[in-house]
Amino acid sequence: MNTNLRRAIGTAAIAALAFPALAACGGSDDSAGSGASDGKDKTVTLVSHNSFAASDEVLKQFTRQTGYKVNVLKGGDAGQAVNQAILSKSHPQGDVFFGVDNTLLSRALDNGIFAPYEAKGLERVPRKLQADAGEHRVTPVDTGDICVNYDRAYFADHKLAPPQTLDDLVKPEYKNLLVTENVATSSPGLAFQLATAAKYGDDGWQDFWKKLKANGVEVVDGWEQAYNERFSGSAGGKKAKGDKPLVVSYASSPPAEVMGVKPQPAEAPTGVATGTCFQQTEFAGLLKGAKNPEGGKALIDFLLSRTFQEDMPLQMFVKPANQDAKLPELFTKYGAQVNEPGTLAPEKIAKNRDQWVKAWSSLVLK
Repeated sequence: MNTNLRRAIGTAAIAALAFPALAACGGSDDSAGSGASDGKDKTVTLVSHNSFAASDEVLKQFTRQTGYKVNVLKGGDAGQAVNQAILSKSHPQGDVFFGVDNTLLSRALDNGIFAPYEAKGLERVPRKLQADAGEHRVTPVDTGDICVNYDRAYFADHKLAPPQTLDDLVKPEYKNLLVTENVATSSPGLAFQLATAAKYGDDGWQDFWKKLKANGVEVVDGWEQAYNERFSGSAGGKKAKGDKPLVVSYASSPPAEVMGVKPQPAEAPTGVATGTCFQQTEFAGLLKGAKNPEGGKALIDFLLSRTFQEDMPLQMFVKPANQDAKLPELFTKYGAQVNEPGTLAPEKIAKNRDQWVKAWSSLVLK
């Protein structure tokens, strides 16, 4: 259960920059298949962060349909993988990059690492997720929300309603209850800061954090420490005797907590404060200078197919970008429905990210 959640989020806790080749099979494009029938071994290389995962059977289906085998090169967390793709753009390590999200997207686009490609099936992806719709340098593949999670048992035992909004978090009744991740070292931590910037604006988010600091927020380096050590509601946190009933994590954390549990409980032991969320979308793009661009295009098409999209939630604990894909029962029964997550344009994030991180560090860590 915790292993699945760890690989789903690609947090800054995974620090080593390594590229172990993981050969697997999969794919989906008829035109690519016609080019893979000459008897030679055809490989398409996917470069990604450490959290990419797909079932063997789904990847084998890609191979059966197209003739291409998928080779996955994993490169640390999302930030590390994007930086490596930028550094190697003159000699790209693969054909497709997966895992750049909206907090990092402008950095990748500004450095010109992607070649335009309009994926088959893109019409089934909501327009609001298509951050580069005009140029098609990247294709939305999945979406998820970073939110405050709460320990249901703690709040029931203390006869206290759990917080539901950012405003709630600075109220006296929630003093010393929240642990979050360092904005400078953690992807979920950064996303939570962006949630406050989206809610309170350029002039208001720092005032919120002053109040949150005064209300006893604890800051740790990364998600692993926050969720599996300090948070009292997770399986790992219980073992570690964590004493914080509020943590910045994911809207998909409750389904992960009950995955494999028998008998299945009526509800997950953790809940989600849906008024605290920030939406992340992950994209895939054809790397400029790819050795196998046709195979890369076929793979991007396949990433949007229902076959891959319906396999993805229980592999990476994210939601499909393809609106025709069905969520597994684990998500529909135990997951939180976030109707209005915070969002910011990638261009605004790019313009302000470094400045915001510095301001946050000076304000909260000193």
